[in-house]
Amino acid sequence: MLTITQALHDQIVAHARADHPDEACGVVAGPVGTGRAERFIPMLNAARSPTFYEFDSGDLLKLYREMDDRDEEPVIIYHSHTATEAYPSRTDVTYANEPAAHYVLVSTADAEEAGPFQFRSFRIVDGEITEEEVEIVEAYEPA
Repeated sequence: MLTITQALHDQIVAHARADHPDEACGVVAGPVGTGRAERFIPMLNAARSPTFYEFDSGDLLKLYREMDDRDEEPVIIYHSHTATEAYPSRTDVTYANEPAAHYVLVSTADAEEAGPFQFRSFRIVDGEITEEEVEIVEAYEPA
């Protein structure tokens, strides 16, 4: 299960909406080994595409160095789908190389039955996709 604060949830959704019609992407980092998403890091979609996302390799290298210096890891890797449901595509599965991360997808497609957006979380390990429950909290419980 992914537990995320309302504030982080809202930041991810706002980023997805702001970058529409292109896919938005980013990371939420947290202290190594805690599984606690804390630091919102919106990234630039280097592909600038409405159908897929790509982290800029230089930005990604900088981010991983920064997380390493801060004893953080990527807890959430997120991106948006602009015209389809919030479910990992074959390309998304191919790029999923952080087995401990939660892969969050936000759909900015306005589907009548799903409302103006969908916010879903998945684990992707060795090509296997498993949807998980999302719990939105006002604040994390003290550690």
